[in-house]
Amino acid sequence: MSSPRIAIAGIGATEQGELPGQSAELLATRAARIAIEDAGIDRGEIDGLITCKAPLTSHGTDEAMGPLLGINPRYSTTLDYGMAAFSLHLAAMAINSGFARTVLLTYGTTARSERIGFSRPIGGSSYWAALSGFLHVAGPAAMAMRRHMHLYGTTEEQLGWVSVAQREWAQRNPRAVFRHDMSIEDYLAMPYIVEPLRRPDLTVISDGGVAMVVTSSERARDLAQKPVNVLGMAQQSAIRNEQNEDKLMRPWLGDIARDVYQTSGTAPGDVDIAYLQDGTSVWVLQMLEAYGFCAPGEAGPFLTEGNTRPGGSLPVNTNGGQLSESYTHNWMHLYEAVTQLRGQAGDRQVAGAEVALHAQTHDFWKGAATILSTRDEA
Repeated sequence: MSSPRIAIAGIGATEQGELPGQSAELLATRAARIAIEDAGIDRGEIDGLITCKAPLTSHGTDEAMGPLLGINPRYSTTLDYGMAAFSLHLAAMAINSGFARTVLLTYGTTARSERIGFSRPIGGSSYWAALSGFLHVAGPAAMAMRRHMHLYGTTEEQLGWVSVAQREWAQRNPRAVFRHDMSIEDYLAMPYIVEPLRRPDLTVISDGGVAMVVTSSERARDLAQKPVNVLGMAQQSAIRNEQNEDKLMRPWLGDIARDVYQTSGTAPGDVDIAYLQDGTSVWVLQMLEAYGFCAPGEAGPFLTEGNTRPGGSLPVNTNGGQLSESYTHNWMHLYEAVTQLRGQAGDRQVAGAEVALHAQTHDFWKGAATILSTRDEA
């Protein structure tokens, strides 16, 4: 990655859940104010703004956020995917290109209060998906799981440990929407949504706001918090979609993994904590293998052995993730990664965590990954 190295210098988040009477922009603004204060800077020092529209809405554009924040940054734009990794990477590019020195990232959603329906196909082949009956991501995710079961003998119980482990983490997180007990027996007793997936295999729908302040690592050293440095980042698209071989297994995830480890000078064994986007539990199972934490076909046993649970060898989604904490398109995953690396996660703190993987996908169409660390170099 080109110089200067980039760091996350401030983070902010609102409560998560159902927050009636607050717009998505207001939630994003509240989070932004917390992030700016967390970084210890003045609002006038923000010269870049990257906002994300909440999915399936027109909320959260930079033009809407500018008046609420009271800023006229040199550089501003809005991403339509509502996703943290793409925003962070764009901020790094803006800083490295000289467009801005200090970039504020914001995201807000009122999906739960507005009862926004996600039961609709998205992407470049949405019409074909609708004809196939895939009106929600649960459909193709269930097919992907069936493919994994066919190839490797993976079981429903093994998949269930993704949701159970993340619920255990969520019980330590006061922001989490779902904090009640759930054993593997409880999971297996639940009815199918789309066989073999059950309700805990699918994301929470929630309201909430998240924000980040991003700047150069050199500048971040002089600010209020310990800098969390971006050691490496990578992206890959798969926008040919149905033309891609073995689409359900998303083999292009391996390309992102290869590139992010190469650019960061790290390897899977260097990662202390992992944040894997979990719009469905199947994505976690796939990414454990793609990012080299276990061999292809071995994610099921890896999960059953308890590696991702509290006290395990690879804590995954220690906030509870989108399955139990909230649905913010990986923004709260990034917030949690920074919190853990700073050593500020309270009862769920992973001792000695210094290197984190933050991995994102936009379903079957594209993905991004970042290696984060409090070290300057891996």
